[in-house]
Amino acid sequence: MFTSMTGNDEAIADILFRIFNDNCVQADVSRIEDTDYACITNYDVLVVVSYTYEDGEVPRPAYDFYEWLEHEKLSSLTFGVCGSGDTFYEDFCTAVDNFDSRLENTGAIRGADPVKVELYPEAEDEQRLGNFVLSILNTKKGHDENQNV
Repeated sequence: MFTSMTGNDEAIADILFRIFNDNCVQADVSRIEDTDYACITNYDVLVVVSYTYEDGEVPRPAYDFYEWLEHEKLSSLTFGVCGSGDTFYEDFCTAVDNFDSRLENTGAIRGADPVKVELYPEAEDEQRLGNFVLSILNTKKGHDENQNV
């Protein structure tokens, strides 16, 4: 799920989609504001991609989802969060941190440390996003194996 104002976060979501598919994982991509949140429980993995708005705020198109998460229990879900920002601002990518914390509080399993991208994703960011996806997949696999013991 992503929200994007400038296209940077949509580009990140597109890269993640490609990496998941390259790893033989069927992935869906949707804008946060167009997603039926209740359907999230139908997935094993959730990746949230968000920019940070104004003074470190979760952007308005993603705010309802952010609030919805506060009351949910998603313990069977493995998650990761990433997003773009501009280091010119003191609150660089704080929405990424906020979503990461909120998802952790749902009981979901963090599959990877958050990834913060300076503006538009470059080649080195694609490498970090690849590692991010592999970490999520390995965490999910390890969690599934422990559940089957």
